[in-house]
Amino acid sequence: MWTVVLEEISEFVGGRAAALVFKDSGSAFVEARYQFGIDPNRVRLYSETYSKFDPFAALAFVGGGQIVSLPDLVCFEEYCKGRFYQEWAVPQGWIDVASAVLDKSATSYVFLSVFRGIADGMVDDEMRRRMALVIPHVRRAALIGKVIGLKREEAQTFADTFDGLGAGMFLVDGRGQIIHANSAGSAILSEGSVLRSMNGQIVAGEAQINKTLRDKFAMVDQGDAALGTKGLALPLRAPDGERYVVHVLPLASEARLRAGVAHTAVAALFVRKAILETRSAPEVIGLTYKLTPTELRVLLAVVEVGGVPEVAAALGVAQTTIKTHVSRLFEKTGTSRQADLVKLVAGFSTPLAD
Repeated sequence: MWTVVLEEISEFVGGRAAALVFKDSGSAFVEARYQFGIDPNRVRLYSETYSKFDPFAALAFVGGGQIVSLPDLVCFEEYCKGRFYQEWAVPQGWIDVASAVLDKSATSYVFLSVFRGIADGMVDDEMRRRMALVIPHVRRAALIGKVIGLKREEAQTFADTFDGLGAGMFLVDGRGQIIHANSAGSAILSEGSVLRSMNGQIVAGEAQINKTLRDKFAMVDQGDAALGTKGLALPLRAPDGERYVVHVLPLASEARLRAGVAHTAVAALFVRKAILETRSAPEVIGLTYKLTPTELRVLLAVVEVGGVPEVAAALGVAQTTIKTHVSRLFEKTGTSRQADLVKLVAGFSTPLAD
C-alpha cells in the first residue's frame, strides 16, 4: 500500500512526488523502495548515476525524524549550478525536497522525501508542520514493515530447511488442522496410504491410531503436560503392509507458555518408513575408520545385501575374500558382529532427503 500512502502524504504536505528511499552508508548504493510521481526511468538514473551527487547523502548525520530541506544541507545557489539539480531535478519540475530519516543503523538508513514543485516554491513552515504530523506514523509503519519482512525471511528459511528433510514433517493445531507440511509430508499426503488430508485435517488410515492422534493434539492444545517434551511415537501401517512410524512432538515449551502468545501449531509430526536408513555419506564412514575403497564397498554391501554368502554372490567374488574384508572391518571399526556393522552405518545416516 506504500504507493497509495505516498501519494496521499505528498498531497497532504504540499508536494508533487514522494519516495521511501534506502541508502547504504558505506557505498553509493541507493534504492527508491517505493515511490509516487517519479518516472521509473528517472528512478533508475538516480540509482545508477545521480545518487552520488544527491545532497541528501548527508542525511546519515541527521537525527531520526528531523525534517530538513536542501538549504539546510548545502548552499542552495551552488546546488542549483550542479548536475543533480540541472540534469535530474529541473527536468522533473522540482526545486526543493523535504526529507526525514525514518530508520538508521550503522550501515544504512531509510528516509522519506517529498519533492516540491518549482511553481510551489521552496519548502515552507506549513509543509514542515504537516510533515511533522506524518513522520511518526510513517516511521512506525516502516519499522513494522521491516519486522514483518524479517519474519517472512525467517519463516522462509525454516520452510526451506524442513523441505530438505527426508522425513515427512507436519505442523498441526489442536484439531489436527495442517498448518504446514514439508515436501516429504506433502508426498505422503498425496500417496494417501498411511496419512491423508480431509478438509485440511490430518487423518491416519487406521482408526485407532487416528483417535490417538486426535486425543494427543487436544491434550497439548489444552496445556496437558502428559506428553512431556519428548512426545511419543506411534506405528502406522499402509494397506500394502509397509510400516511407518510417526513421532509426535508437542510444541508447548515453557518459553512459549511464558510468552503468553497464542500459537496456532500445537504439535509437530515426523513421519518416515520403519526401515533401516542407509542413506549415509560413505566417504565420511571411510574417512572415520580409514577404510579402503574395497572395504567400504563390502561394508555397504553387508548393510544392503546381507551375510557373507549373499555379499560374495552380489559382488562376484569368493566368500573367503569377503570374510577377509569383514575381519578387517571388525578390526578397524572395533566391532565383532555383522549386526554391529549395520548399526554403525545406520549411525551415519542423514536426515536429509535424497
